[in-house]
Amino acid sequence: MAVAQLSAALPPSAHPKANPGYGKKSAPDQEPRSGRDFAHLPAREASIAGYLDRLDDGADVSIKTLAKHLPYGQCAIGTALNKLSVAGHLRRVRRPVNVDGSPRWVWHTFFSRTARDDAWWDAFLAGEAPVTKLSPQAVRSAAFGVLARLGRIDARLTLSAGECGALEESAAEWFARGASEAQVVQAVAAGLPARVEHPYGFVRARLRDKLPPEPQPVERVRYEVVCTACGEPGEGGGSGMRGGLCEGCRGGRPGLAAEQVQAHAGRVRIALRAGRRTQEAQKAQEGAGA
Repeated sequence: MAVAQLSAALPPSAHPKANPGYGKKSAPDQEPRSGRDFAHLPAREASIAGYLDRLDDGADVSIKTLAKHLPYGQCAIGTALNKLSVAGHLRRVRRPVNVDGSPRWVWHTFFSRTARDDAWWDAFLAGEAPVTKLSPQAVRSAAFGVLARLGRIDARLTLSAGECGALEESAAEWFARGASEAQVVQAVAAGLPARVEHPYGFVRARLRDKLPPEPQPVERVRYEVVCTACGEPGEGGGSGMRGGLCEGCRGGRPGLAAEQVQAHAGRVRIALRAGRRTQEAQKAQEGAGA
């Protein structure tokens, strides 16, 4: 039922963007998509994870926005995001930036289709190299899969199994240079002529002629992890969190006893009543002076 409901939700391509510089960020070195990426999750979490996975980087993945475009309420989505964090698919982070001389925090949600453990997330978010890499077999499998799907995207690009195998290495080179599956499809299938006489030669030429440049080394950014549930930073930059949750949200920190809660509520009520009396006295004095 959850998956059926999700299929009727807003397509990921129409999902709103966050403010520039904020929103979703895809974790690096993920395994290629398969039909069982989230089979280990409950149905609700799996459907939300599948939706998040298909969103572009920069998408607004706040609980409020997701609730507007998915068949779940804010409480359900918040709970699901916590579970995705514990399962290793998600981390909420912030980093300091300087805008016009004023310090400001920028918030992101990193999402990984491939579940990661705390050690991987800690290393990656600290600006260190990720501890896992795509296997060559996985890259070749993804390349073959993209080539095989071209014919379903447009019949003019239909390839045989042998032709897919012959072009597999060329498509894999795109992935080695950081391209996504969507970018490969866009490069091959965009602006097709009315007739494609030889699909194999056409696809081979486009893979060769539009091959992106070698990725340039970029400076690693260090992020501060915040709790997925409460949004507060953890001790030591968040490295002490487990599953992206702080100790309190994991239930490791005991809550207040009932009598403590009642005493605190009583103090708040007294303060509010005192404040109202002060305001009323001030108004009376102002009236008398008038």
